[in-house]
Amino acid sequence: MMGEAEIISLDGRARIGSEAAEPDPGRRRCRAVTRSGTQCKNTAVTDGGYCRVHSSEEQARASHPSGRRTAARREHDRLSFEEFVRRRLAGDYPIDDFGYDEELTRNVLMPLAGLLYDRFFRVRTLGVERIPSEGPAVLVANHSGTIPLDAVMMQYAVAAEHPDARLVRSVGADLVWSSPLIGPLARKSGNVVACDEDAYELLRRGELIGVFPEGYKGVGKGWSERYKLQRFGRGGYIEIALRTQTPIVPCAIVGAEEAYPMIGNLKTIAKAFGFPYFPITPTFPLLGPLGLLPLPSRWIIEFGEPIPMTEYPEDAADDAMLIFDLSDRIRDSIQQMLYENLEKRGSAFF
Repeated sequence: MMGEAEIISLDGRARIGSEAAEPDPGRRRCRAVTRSGTQCKNTAVTDGGYCRVHSSEEQARASHPSGRRTAARREHDRLSFEEFVRRRLAGDYPIDDFGYDEELTRNVLMPLAGLLYDRFFRVRTLGVERIPSEGPAVLVANHSGTIPLDAVMMQYAVAAEHPDARLVRSVGADLVWSSPLIGPLARKSGNVVACDEDAYELLRRGELIGVFPEGYKGVGKGWSERYKLQRFGRGGYIEIALRTQTPIVPCAIVGAEEAYPMIGNLKTIAKAFGFPYFPITPTFPLLGPLGLLPLPSRWIIEFGEPIPMTEYPEDAADDAMLIFDLSDRIRDSIQQMLYENLEKRGSAFF
């Protein structure tokens, strides 16, 4: 995953959305994505490329072009301050068996993330409606930025911009859960330990799972390697998606690299404290704790067309070459989106 990747079309064994070849060149298929993550097979009847069934849904979304939920819906989801405090003091609030505290997340953590998203990073989200309205999906994204704010911004983007305000349950490595403050907050906001058992259970419940296959190699890469995807591990997320017949949604995140530009790595200190890296940025450690504040970079988060797994045979998850091939194709798709969105964004800060 080093250097510039050759862009490989995703129309091989798993055809994706509008990129797939149509059997009838005179027939235009609806561009909507069904709940299973496959493209609608109806004929498009509108100029926008939707069939009669999905055209009404798109008209509703058009009244809110960004896909953002209306103020009335957001307020409906939130408790009043008095009610929230009362329920906290009484212990009268639900927490699921993974530790997810929906009331705390929707009423406190999400609004705080929203300040970064709307005012500080000025995030522009594209293609969020491609995420299925219900049922499981695996969201696969690039990872970068020294401090993994990209996972937080992706989670907020889906919760705030998706028409159904869905929650992404991102998987985190051991270091996340061993951190005294970050670990509990990550669990309460819906994130889970990176283990197969938890992933299978969440998909069985119809949840969205967020994975960052680059891991520490991505989030801890230097400035000279920015926006160049690192190796995508062994493809464990693809095996899970194949076994559960769950669609995969590629996601490209632009902006995190400039929020914490890593210009050096003190490996000796990192090894002494058991960290995967110890970053040097333009402000850290020079400014001490103030150096932990991100720079106000401009972000774009794009969600690609879902890749259905239902087209593969039952034993596909045992085919190591197929898993490697799919992983490479997904990586190249994300890399292409990164390059395209870097051009769309223009200046990183203005």
